[in-house]
Amino acid sequence: MTIDISTNTQKLDMDFIHHFLTRSYWAKKRTKQKVSTTTRNPLCFGVYLDNKQIGFARVLTDYTVFGYLMDLFIIEEQQGNGYSKLLMKAIMEHPDLQNISRWMLATSGAHKLYTQFGFTALPDPTKIMAKLITKSIT
Repeated sequence: MTIDISTNTQKLDMDFIHHFLTRSYWAKKRTKQKVSTTTRNPLCFGVYLDNKQIGFARVLTDYTVFGYLMDLFIIEEQQGNGYSKLLMKAIMEHPDLQNISRWMLATSGAHKLYTQFGFTALPDPTKIMAKLITKSIT
């Protein structure tokens, strides 16, 4: 079995990514068009086992100061095999991301994975603000 992690967006299987994301707790309502749009500008990582996509992640970044890790997943059938760690390692070691001084992400259940790569809870969460849009704007 061969595992490959690639930033070649031409290899990404949008049907596969959309199918997984619409079953996740964080992206249930994303349309296929929205998923496609979200992969145009960030640095995207596909995870492939024997040339079949099994995972995905994207980093929204300016390549200098800020990187936001989003939509990281490995399909259920392949979880527990260390592929999410390989994906995180590939992201953290990617040459284009070495100058980032502030990384962020949001998770409800993968704290154990991310702490292995230096992520911690915000020391002062009162400094972080958000604006959440609950309805779609058409």
